[in-house]
Amino acid sequence: MKKIFSVAAALIVLTGMRAFAQEPEKNEAPKYEFTVVKENPISSIKDQYRSGTCWCFSSLSFLESEIMRLKGYDDVDLSEMFVVGKSYHDRAIKYVRLDGHLNFGAGSSFGDVLNVIRDYGIVPQDVMPGLNYGTEKPEHSEMDAALKGYVEAIVKNPNRKLTTAWVNGLDGILCAYLGEAPAEFEVNGVTYTPESYRDYLGINPDDYVSITSFTHHPFYTSFPIEVCDNWRWDSSYNLPLDEMMEVMYNAIENGYTIAWGSDVSEKGFTRDGIGIIPDMDPAPAAGSDQEKWVGKEEAKPEEEAAGPVEEKHITQEMRQDGFDRKTTTDDHGMQIYGIAKDQNGTPFFMVKNSWGDAGQYDGIWYVSDSFVRYKTINIVVHKDAVPKELRKKLGIK
Repeated sequence: MKKIFSVAAALIVLTGMRAFAQEPEKNEAPKYEFTVVKENPISSIKDQYRSGTCWCFSSLSFLESEIMRLKGYDDVDLSEMFVVGKSYHDRAIKYVRLDGHLNFGAGSSFGDVLNVIRDYGIVPQDVMPGLNYGTEKPEHSEMDAALKGYVEAIVKNPNRKLTTAWVNGLDGILCAYLGEAPAEFEVNGVTYTPESYRDYLGINPDDYVSITSFTHHPFYTSFPIEVCDNWRWDSSYNLPLDEMMEVMYNAIENGYTIAWGSDVSEKGFTRDGIGIIPDMDPAPAAGSDQEKWVGKEEAKPEEEAAGPVEEKHITQEMRQDGFDRKTTTDDHGMQIYGIAKDQNGTPFFMVKNSWGDAGQYDGIWYVSDSFVRYKTINIVVHKDAVPKELRKKLGIK
């Protein structure tokens, strides 16, 4: 009997200890809770996978939202690889003209996409999926290496005079990997060319402007942002930080979305769908585009913020220092489509990524006002999304 009583007493003590040990969980920091303030239409989440084509996925996602806004078409899915192929074609020619003194690789810019659509048009995804190499998702390392090796060989000019065949050879590589760009195709029984399909969708590349905010060029002027991926040397309008943010909030509030170029190598940009500014060093990784910037799924940093934290106050000087000292780099393109607030009232931008359904929000990121102020390289918006007084200052008509 005493033995039974002793066992029972021990169980009661252990149960109490276990309950006591679990009690602090009630005092853990609360997780983020977001309330949507304004949300504009977006197309479905895509996955760029093992390709450095965020610039293309985000630009076309932005334009798909523009097509919804302008035309009301909500079922348009544009071909990223049509754009990638034309971009590589144009860049190779420029690379050879400049004797190899130009960035040649997977990365590019929003302006590149607009240039391709202006010059070549656009096609639907199902007309040119661009997966001619045996995988279900984009994997471009081999293609990127093959193209780089080819143009480097051409730059050496072993004949001392370029042949008339080298561009055909380049296009042959692109066609082998991405497929042939169609001259004509049908959509809902109507025959289009890439150019006529662009016009049918209502896309006018001249209606879009790039905006940035740096002090090494005068405000209210334009300049080509000095990043390697801006290989076309497209210019961006330069606004003070508060006015760049004014454009962004004005765009979302008035039904526009934003193509957003940013540095996501900050640890505050987590794989769980949050972007904030903690004081940590970046932690690059390898593999897919997502793994490159935020690590593999099993490698979650302990310091990752679970809930609201106090963030840095971002100034124009901090932005410039980050760009000058290379702690802010041109990493990743995404689409901003909405504004939300956390439980403390802190504004967050709602961001559509191109990493599939990653993170706790299934491919959507919530990125704080502070992060956007600090780490934005540039944005692209429809010119009508810019407030009238700022359009006047910039000379945008």
